[in-house]
Amino acid sequence: MKKLTLTPFDAAEVLDTDDAIAAFLEDAMDSGNSAVFQEALGTAARARGMAEVAKAAGLGRESLYKALRPDAHPRFDTVQRVTSALGVRIAFTASGAKHKNRPPARERKPARRRTGKPQPTSAPA
Repeated sequence: MKKLTLTPFDAAEVLDTDDAIAAFLEDAMDSGNSAVFQEALGTAARARGMAEVAKAAGLGRESLYKALRPDAHPRFDTVQRVTSALGVRIAFTASGAKHKNRPPARERKPARRRTGKPQPTSAPA
């Protein structure tokens, strides 16, 4: 009888288009587990080539490896730069879930606009 040999599956080998990477990262984000998303981001970066992604993201290759290792907590800025370098972007959609203690948008007070100028204050009496 012939011995069966199995090789581990590496998703990086099939992530060959922007659409494939976007779908892969979206599924990872939908898991609700940040560690799953971080691992998927690392897999997508390996698929493109770590050195190429690091250069496009404005990071050193070693810094990219450190940011994507399992025990790391990369800054959101780093995640944005890496996703941009991968040719995908992060997008948000409404989940449809009701939020407790949060009035609908039409009932909330509008946010004050900041003009960059100091706001007038009343002088102490």
